[in-house]
Amino acid sequence: MTTQRTSGRRKQAMAAAAVVAALLTTAACGGGNDDNSGSKNGAAGFDAANNKVAQASLAKKGGTLKFGGAQDADSWDTTRGYYGFAWNFMRYYSRQLVTNKTEPGKEGAKLTPDLATGLAKVSDNGKTYTYTLRDGITWEDGKPITSKDVKYGIERVWAQDVLSGGPTYLKDFLDPDGKYQGPYKDTSADHLGLKAIDTPDDKTIVFHLPKANADFEEVLALTSASPVRQDKDTKSKYALHPFSSGPYKFQSYNPGKDLTLVRNTNWKQSSDPIRKAYPDKITVQFFSDANQLDQRLLNGDIDLDINQTGMSPQGRTTALKEHKANLDNPVSGYIRYAVFPQSVKPFDNEHCRKAVIYGADHVSLQTARGGPVAGGDIGTNMLPPSVPGAEGQKYDPYELAGANKNGNAAKAKEELKACGQPNGFSTTIAVRNNKPVEVATAQSLQASLKKIGINAQIDQYDGSQTTGIIGSPDNVKKKGYGIIVMGWGPDFPTVQGFGLPLWDSKYILQSGNNNYALIKDKTIDGLFDQYVNTLDDAKKTEIATQINHKVMEGGYYLPFVFEKFINWRSNRLANVYTTDAYSGQYDFVNLGLKSAK
Repeated sequence: MTTQRTSGRRKQAMAAAAVVAALLTTAACGGGNDDNSGSKNGAAGFDAANNKVAQASLAKKGGTLKFGGAQDADSWDTTRGYYGFAWNFMRYYSRQLVTNKTEPGKEGAKLTPDLATGLAKVSDNGKTYTYTLRDGITWEDGKPITSKDVKYGIERVWAQDVLSGGPTYLKDFLDPDGKYQGPYKDTSADHLGLKAIDTPDDKTIVFHLPKANADFEEVLALTSASPVRQDKDTKSKYALHPFSSGPYKFQSYNPGKDLTLVRNTNWKQSSDPIRKAYPDKITVQFFSDANQLDQRLLNGDIDLDINQTGMSPQGRTTALKEHKANLDNPVSGYIRYAVFPQSVKPFDNEHCRKAVIYGADHVSLQTARGGPVAGGDIGTNMLPPSVPGAEGQKYDPYELAGANKNGNAAKAKEELKACGQPNGFSTTIAVRNNKPVEVATAQSLQASLKKIGINAQIDQYDGSQTTGIIGSPDNVKKKGYGIIVMGWGPDFPTVQGFGLPLWDSKYILQSGNNNYALIKDKTIDGLFDQYVNTLDDAKKTEIATQINHKVMEGGYYLPFVFEKFINWRSNRLANVYTTDAYSGQYDFVNLGLKSAK
C-alpha cells in the first residue's frame, strides 16, 4: 500500500523517541522506579539480562512459553530462513553438528559441539573437516539421525530454484564452481551425490573444501546445516511442518497467525548438551502491527517478542515509565540503513546516491529510530562494531556524525548537479508495513530529501514477503524502488559473515537477493577472495577494514544507526540473557518459566 507523507504521525514518533531518550537518561543515572533492583511483580530489573543471566535458578520444567511477533519468519524451513530471530527459534526443533554456546554476551558467539561429539578435526591445511556423531540422537519418530541425514540437509542449499531465500555459504564454500545441481536433480540412486561431503558410515561425516576457509565451522553452526531426512522432505512445503531433530516439534502452524510447538518425546536430554527444554509448550502469536504486540506484552499476555527488534516508540515509552524492571537495552549487531538499487535510475549514478546521503538529516533519522539510547549511535559506515575490522564512528567519510549530522543541502545539490539532476528527481522508498519505527525512519528521510528537490513517495509492503518483494531485483526495478529501508546483522561475527551476501557480486540472486544495491565491484570481490583464503587474524581484520571503505566510497548505502534497542521480558521468564550469537537478542533455546502453570 502506498502512503503519502503523514507529518502528524512522524511528529508523534519523534516526540515519543525524545521521551524515551529522557527516560533512559534517568534510568542510567539511577533515577526512576527502582529500575535496577527488580520490582514487587518479580521482574529482574532494568538491564538485568543484558550480557548476563537473569534469574537462572528460578527456571522450572513445564508450562507454556508465549512468544508474540509483528512479523512471521521469512521461512521456518531451516534451509530457507534468513531472519535472525528465526535462526534463534529454529534451535527448538533443529540441531546442527556444532552450535553457539548457551552463554551470555560474547561467550555465546563461540562454538560448541551439538550433534557432533566435538569440534572438527581439521587436516589437509585447513581443507578437511571431520566429525563424529553422538550416540542417542533421534528424529521425532525415534529413528536415529545419521551422517547421511546431515549431508542431505546440507545438499538442499544447492536447490536454489526450489528452496531460495536462505544463506548459500555452504554451496559457495564446498562447490564454488557450481558443479552439483542439488538433491532434486541428483541422478545418483541415494540422491547424495555431492562429492565434497563423505559419509563413510552413519556416525562419520567428512567435508572436503576446495580451498581453505577459516570461517567454515561458523557456517556449519547456521541452521542451513541442519539435518533433513529424505523421506520427510516436502520441498517447498517443508516450512509448514519441518521434521524435528530437537526437543520440540511442530503441532500446528498457520502462516501469519500462529505457531505451536510441543515436546518431542523421542528427544533425549542425554544426547543433547545444549538444550534444557524447560517449557512443555511454546506458542507464537502474530499480530498485524507492532503497537498491538507491545500492548499485549505490557498486559502480561505474552512473555517476549520473537522478532527481537525492540519495542516501538509508543510501547517503550509506557514500558520505561511503568515497567522499567522488565526491560533490557542491548547493543545489537545490526546496522539500520537505506540502500540504493543501481537498477533504478538515477541511482545507477553514484553522485545521485551521494546526494541522498548528504541531503538526509542524520539526527532526525536517529531520533526516528528512538534516539541515541533506544535507537543507537548515528551510523557512519557499514561495518558493525562487533565485527573485527570495524572502526565505529572513527570512520566517517561523509561526516554523518560530525559536520553533516543535520544534512548538508549545499553538498547534496553539488552532487545532484554532478549526476545531471540539478533540480532533483522523484523516487520511491520501500519499507516494511509492520515496523512503525521503519516507517517513521522513511518519513524522516522523505521530509529531509524534499528540501533538496528529491520527492520520495513511500511504499509500505508486507514485511513477511520480503524475499519476493525487495529480494527480487526484477520486482525492485518494476516498482521503481530507488531507496530500500532495511537492516542487517552478522550471520557470524566476521566481515564474511556480515558483508558477503550484501556486497559480493556472486551473491546477486533473482530471488532471495540481499545485495540490494547490485554491487558489482571487482575490487570488493577481490578483497573477499583474499579474505576467505587468509588464515592470519590480523590480515583478515585489515582486509575487513578495506572492504568497508570501498563499500562506503561507492555511496551504495546511507547508514542510519549502529543499533540499540529496548526489549521486553515478562515477569514469568527465568534464565534470560542476551547473546552476541544472535546480535543482542535473548537466547531463546534455554528460556524457562518460574512456574509450570
